[in-house]
Amino acid sequence: MTSSPSNISVHFLFLTAKPMKISTLRMIAVIGLVLVGATAPVTAKVTTIATPGGGQPMVAKTDPKGTIHLVFDTRNGPQYVSSIDNGRTLSQPIDLVDPASRKPGLEFITWDMVVSSDGTVHVALGTNAWKLKLPKDEWGFMYTRLLPGAREFEPVKNVNHKPSEGFSLAVGDDGEVAAVWMADKLFFNLSKDHGATFGPIVEIDSALNPCNCCTTSAVFAADGRLAILYREETNNDRDMYLGLVDLKTNQATKTRVSSTGWKIDSCPMTYYSVARTETGFVAAWPTKGQIFFAKLSADGSPITPKEIKTPGACGMRTGVLALPTTDGKTLVAWKKDKQLGWQVYDGRGRPMGAPGGAPSDGSGVAAVVVKNGDVVLFK
Repeated sequence: MTSSPSNISVHFLFLTAKPMKISTLRMIAVIGLVLVGATAPVTAKVTTIATPGGGQPMVAKTDPKGTIHLVFDTRNGPQYVSSIDNGRTLSQPIDLVDPASRKPGLEFITWDMVVSSDGTVHVALGTNAWKLKLPKDEWGFMYTRLLPGAREFEPVKNVNHKPSEGFSLAVGDDGEVAAVWMADKLFFNLSKDHGATFGPIVEIDSALNPCNCCTTSAVFAADGRLAILYREETNNDRDMYLGLVDLKTNQATKTRVSSTGWKIDSCPMTYYSVARTETGFVAAWPTKGQIFFAKLSADGSPITPKEIKTPGACGMRTGVLALPTTDGKTLVAWKKDKQLGWQVYDGRGRPMGAPGGAPSDGSGVAAVVVKNGDVVLFK
């Protein structure tokens, strides 16, 4: 293949269980001037891996050992696999939902997944209980976990027993697990024992007024506060905000992170994400169907150049992901019309190479950064 500033190579990698097709996109950015007219390329490598069994990728994470954890939805319910070799081989799928929790017509879907430092996998689930007209206390935040070394997930538990949606999870350094959700306002339930039990419902400062049919995305900040990315609905100004909640006092601050306004008299039903970085956070979201992202300081304030427009677009309730890499870059990924797209940006918010894309079923976006700094995207 002839080399170019954006060099794309496609190859096949065979798994131990069965062959899996992997396409590798090499985005090469030339940085600075080098003596005698030579260039020094810096490569951001993005590899796409097919989700097992034609499943729909929902969330992927890594743990401190470098193990990749993936949850994905299938016709038979949500499943989980892991990889200890950067995605070259995947474990056999495990069902997330135990047999006792299943009922005729009841469907489970994946909302979020996080991994503790010890490798415990925590998953937020939703159901169609409302559609089946089951008791309203079954319309809530469902949770399960996989302990290190375990071969099956624990029985599904009902965290909040309340009609709700917009479920997300955040995991702290000392075993805290925050289950964040919406029911006209923002709430959370906190576990202090790695998800074994959850405390009572806590309403977050009522000054945070979420757009109720969108979602939440949560992560613990370096100072222990709970950071929640959400869309406001006050006065129908559907702008993006980062809320920072002190779990000891329940005092919260909110900072607008989007610059482009969006005034609309109904919920746009959009998804978005926030991730922690060494200096604060990075967030990605849609406004009027267009994907934007921004790096944020530790107090949630956008860092210059603030909001950055990407080539991405979204559909109703389709995935959007901002993923910080180990060397200051950011991968922004999105899903629309069963097409996965992505763009890598350097530390100053400038695009590196051309956008990438691949067919992908479902609405979710799942990606991780592996130990060598490369990015693995599931399609």
